[in-house]
Amino acid sequence: MLAHAIFFYFFSFVAIISAIMVTASKNTVHSVFFLILDFISISCLFIMIGAEFLGMIMLIVYVGAVAVLFLFVVMMLNVAQQKNQWFKSSETSTHIPVGLIVSLIIFFELIIVIGGWKYKPDIIENFSDSLISNSTNTHTIGSVLYTEYIHLFQISGMILLVAMIGAIVLTFRKREGVKRQNYFSQISREKNQGVELVEVKSNEGVKIDV
Repeated sequence: MLAHAIFFYFFSFVAIISAIMVTASKNTVHSVFFLILDFISISCLFIMIGAEFLGMIMLIVYVGAVAVLFLFVVMMLNVAQQKNQWFKSSETSTHIPVGLIVSLIIFFELIIVIGGWKYKPDIIENFSDSLISNSTNTHTIGSVLYTEYIHLFQISGMILLVAMIGAIVLTFRKREGVKRQNYFSQISREKNQGVELVEVKSNEGVKIDV
């Protein structure tokens, strides 16, 4: 029990410090690395309290996909320059009040959720009675998700499918002023089609057809 308590407080401390450094770090890439460390610490806490399914999902989805995607986006875009423009420009200064309002809404939602667990202590007993005896967390989540909430699960899958198809359609739509690549013509062209030798006379320019 002593080792369990030591590891629990260690991962909790690392998670809190990493969450603070995500917002306090001036380098955006470092913030993403602290976010990955925060996700790993939280997944370890989930595993220690017996929620191994949530811990593995946190590692696979958030660390392996979402955080790495954030890292690629941050490294490809000039986020530091855009961040300075957001805070210095008068037109985009409205982002800060909107962010504060959204933060307050999320905070009140957390208070409502915690208050519901506090003022309804029988909800845990009712939930524990509905669980399958001698079963793991993964088996219990699967049995509830694919029986009672199967329709909501299918609807969420359809929404994700529509979003994926919409993203593909928006990517391949034809827009004016945008030149698209023709991979077949680029691969199959010969040397004489890509290089043209032109004799240039002295003191005369070269006319290029665009």
